[in-house]
Amino acid sequence: MEQKEFRKALGSYATGVTVITTVNDDGDSIGITANSFSSLSLDPPLVLWSIAKSSSRFRLFECAGACAIHVLSSAQEAVSKHFTTVREKQFEDLGHEKGNNNILLLTDYLARFQCTVVERYEGGDHSIIVCRVDEMRAKQGRPLLFAEGRYQSLSENPDHKGSL
Repeated sequence: MEQKEFRKALGSYATGVTVITTVNDDGDSIGITANSFSSLSLDPPLVLWSIAKSSSRFRLFECAGACAIHVLSSAQEAVSKHFTTVREKQFEDLGHEKGNNNILLLTDYLARFQCTVVERYEGGDHSIIVCRVDEMRAKQGRPLLFAEGRYQSLSENPDHKGSL
């Protein structure tokens, strides 16, 4: 199986876009964009996400005992792009507040989960991070999606009112 074709096939599955934040040992806040977020369990409330071992921020997140996960709305493509690169003062131009464990939280989000890391698993070229949700907030809106190698959004279909 060729890696390029595998990646293209995976791109046919739309994912939400998140920004994960934490604080390092020096007290500096960091964030990263991730679309590898998923629910895991309702009881207890668990979620997971994964980070590439090749990421320059891998060690910071791999050692973190807590994090915050922000699900982005369809109007937040710029925020997603902002956290794809490492930069000093990542939060300077964004609305934020301090949360649990002194982690900076974005004030604009579709859903926000403050979490404690409970497990880490090897996942090939990624590390899978399992988190217990300690606090959650959610707002109304449409999610920012990523599929086929680009940002996308849901279209409104008034005839479809099904549920999963």
